Formats: sequence, structure tokens, C-alpha cells
Amino acid sequence: MNRPTLSLIAVATALAAVTGFAALSAPEPVEDTAGTAAARLPVERTSLVCPAPSTSDLAETTYTSFTPTTDGADGKGAAALHAVDKKPADDGKADEDGKKDGDKDDGEKTDGEDGGKDGEKAEDEGTDGAKSGGEKADKPVLAPEEPGKPVTADASGGEAPALTGSAEGRFAPGWTVQQTTEVAAGTGRGLQGVSCTAPDTEFWFPGASTDSDRTDYVHLTNPDDSAAVVDIELYGKDGALKTVVADGITVQPNSTEPVLLSTLTEAEQTNVTVHVVVRSGRVGAAVQALDDKLGGDWLAASADPSGSLILPGIPKDATAVRLVLFTPGSTDADLKVRLASPSGPITPAGHETVHVKAGMTTAVDLGDVTRGEAGSLVLTPTGRSVPVVAAVRVLRGKGDAQESAFIPAARPVGARATAAGNTAKGTVLAVTAPEGTAKVKVTASAGSEGGTPEAKTYTIKSGTTQHIEAPVPGGLKGTYALTVEPEPGATPVYASRTLTATDDGVPAFTVQPLPDDRGLVSVPRAREDLSVLQK
Repeated sequence: MNRPTLSLIAVATALAAVTGFAALSAPEPVEDTAGTAAARLPVERTSLVCPAPSTSDLAETTYTSFTPTTDGADGKGAAALHAVDKKPADDGKADEDGKKDGDKDDGEKTDGEDGGKDGEKAEDEGTDGAKSGGEKADKPVLAPEEPGKPVTADASGGEAPALTGSAEGRFAPGWTVQQTTEVAAGTGRGLQGVSCTAPDTEFWFPGASTDSDRTDYVHLTNPDDSAAVVDIELYGKDGALKTVVADGITVQPNSTEPVLLSTLTEAEQTNVTVHVVVRSGRVGAAVQALDDKLGGDWLAASADPSGSLILPGIPKDATAVRLVLFTPGSTDADLKVRLASPSGPITPAGHETVHVKAGMTTAVDLGDVTRGEAGSLVLTPTGRSVPVVAAVRVLRGKGDAQESAFIPAARPVGARATAAGNTAKGTVLAVTAPEGTAKVKVTASAGSEGGTPEAKTYTIKSGTTQHIEAPVPGGLKGTYALTVEPEPGATPVYASRTLTATDDGVPAFTVQPLPDDRGLVSVPRAREDLSVLQK
């Protein structure tokens, strides 16, 4: 039986209709395991969500938007971020603490498989993402003028809003926005940094807390024109925590909802895993973890549950490292623990393995595991592979001058990763290649106020982590962006970027993992049989 096939133009047209971002551009052939070829094309549209940065009157926030130059991208387009309501547009089903006062939505949970975590479904589904409280904002907070050059915007105090936005055409491939906040004093003081993320339908946050010394919020931001309904599950050391009003939280259109975790349960637990599931719509989610004594930072979502995990970029001067793990299935997990140091893999004494009971949050204090050598944690199964999520809390400093940050398990760099908001001093890259030697090209963009790009290539030996004093643009003025590009076909590479500052003797810092920046999407070639699209 002869089955019809579609041309490349028809394929791209069909994908554009479904996803909104398949561009008709000169393809880069990539051979797959079946011997057929696929094209890697620039995305045409993507969206991002940034949480409200702080409630502190002392907060100073800088937003940085950057799109790397991508071959084959559309010559037109635009990108913009707009403010959204800090509270729901009406009373809805949630009060200021994220509590629900109405009936539970009857919609069914989604499975999260189409949420766009891998970047190949980073579509905006027709939403503008540039609205506030259901009305389009008059002026964007941040709108870049050209790819390859970052733009910045500043905000002061505790009323800075959450942001949502979209990028199209030449601004879409690899669009990255960094939000960095400095809080001079009080709970959560220090540097708080987060990379704005694509909206999704499922998130895992191991490393949160409901302890009395912590004030942890999960920020839920809805970029769309219809309400989203969200469930929040909490897991402690003995399993699921009894919660109130954690199911059916409604996040109104084009608004954000900060939910204080301690209002969802009476249990005080030092280490908690938060599971956010969106049963209708989609949201951006991030946990803001604020400590009374140890500063604070954003806890980004862990990579999807996996049998092996990489947590890149633990600073060499870390004074305490706590590993927090959770396995969502019904089977316990046993993992080997290794530190990929600059000289090679090291097994931490006394912590060679970790046992993770199913459905329970497990925490392991690794102490000063780096011992003066920066590294990355590598977790692999001792036997049977069981999916796990993980994050580490890292402390720097001593006594009253301590500061905390979080590093979640990361996804690979892929074809390219992008980090915005870098400064001439205090920017460090950590790159690890746990499975084999790899070469990576690191490019510093032009500065936001001037400067010329610079690029260097580094060799990362198998099983090591290399901390790189990031290259700086020539004649830099303002901030700049970094891109990390492994050689095509290289072994998987993982990376993070650390920003540091010292304020009154406190070593403030924040760490962001660097996953693939979602700049390209695979499109089947003409000879691929796509008759399934015609059913």
C-alpha cells in the first residue's frame, strides 16, 4: 500500500500551524538513528515568565533581555516583556496567601508531557503574554532592539511586578531573560537570581522548607487569557504532608499568585519537596526561599525525574552543602554520589551512596564537600534505575556572614545555552562533562551599553568540572550575555553560571543552571513519512 508523503514546505507549514514556531529556513541536516535526516530550524515564537522579584522595600532589581544571533532566523520580529497583576484581577479563589476560598475546579490534571520543557514545544499557543490584568499594557518593561545585544531595565522596592512576554521572528531563538535582585538587609538579604522560564504544566522543587526560620513562596504566574487551575503537593521526610487549600488554586488570567508554603500545612519541616501540577492552562513557577539568618535565593525547578542527575557548579569555597532528593514513584532509589572536581571524579567520604525512600524527601548534609576545589555532583544508580529529582542548598561564609543559594539538577546544555545579566567582575561559569571529554565555545556578547564580542574555546576533560572566569567583551560597558556551545556531536555537557558580590562582608551569590536555550527545533525532512498528520 502506497502512503503519501509531505514536502519539506508542507511539513514546516503543518508544524507552524500546530506549534506556531517552525520557521522555513535553510536546514542544517542531522542524521538520526534510523538513517533518515532531520532539519534543525530556528523557532519562530517563544514565551517567558518572570516572577515578582521581592516584597522588600530595600530590593534593587535588574532585568536583562538577550537573544543570541542565530543563523537562518527570520529577519523580522520583536520581543517584549510586560507587567502582570500582582494579585488576581478579581477575588477569584485565592487570597493573598494563595488560599482557595471557592469550590475546586472539576478539570482533570494534565500529565505535563506537552509543557515545553525540552524546548521543542516552546510555542505560545496564540497568547500575547504582554498584558496586565486582562488589559494590554501600554508600554513594555523590556524590549530589545536587535539580537546579539542585551538590554536592561531596573526596578526598586517591593512593588516590582511579575513579567510575561513573547518573542517572535529573529528575537525568538534562544531568547533569555535574567532577573537579579539585591536585598541589602532583612530576611532573604543578599543576591536573588532567576532565569525567567517558559510556562509549563508540571514542576518539581526539592529543597523547599516550611520551617519557622524559612519563608518560602511558590510563585505561580499565568501568562494567558484564561484562568489556570493548579494543585500543590508537599512531601516531607515521612511522605506526603497533610495540606489545606492546596488543590484547585485558581490563577487568574495575566496575573501572578505567590503562595506561602507554611499556610498550606501545619507541619514544620526543614526539607520539603514541592510538586506543582497544572490541571488546566499553564503557568510559570519558581520557589523563593528566604531564610532569617542565611539570606535567600530562588529555587528553580529540578530537571525531570531521571535515574541519573547532574548538579553543576558548587563553588570551591562552599562551607556547607545539603543534598535534597525525592523519588515520585513507588520504588526506592539507591544512588552513587560523586563530585566531578577539576582533577576528576571524587567519592565523598562517608557519603558514597544515598538511599531515597519512595514518596519521601531525603536530605544528606555533605559538609564542605568541595574542600577548596569547585565541582559538580553526579548522581547515578547503584543498580536499577529509578527516577529521582534533586537539588542542593549551598552556603558560603561563616557565622553571621553566611549566604545561601540553590542548584537544582540540570538539563544538558544541548546545542547552546545562554546566560544574561553578567558583569565584568563576579561572573563564573562551571562546565562539566561527566561522560567524556568535550570542547565548548564560550562567547561573550556585546555589552548593553557598548563593547565588542569575545569568544574562547575550552576543553572539558571527562569526569571533571572546569570553573571558567568568563570572557569579557572588549571595551565593556554595562552588562553582557554568555553563550555556551559544545561541538556538534559532543558528549553531554552541563553548566551553570554564578554571580557573586560582597556586601558588608557577606559573600552574596546566586547560581543559575544553563540548559539548552530552546533556539532550534527538529523538523523531519521531505522523505520522512508523515501520513500520520493526515489522519
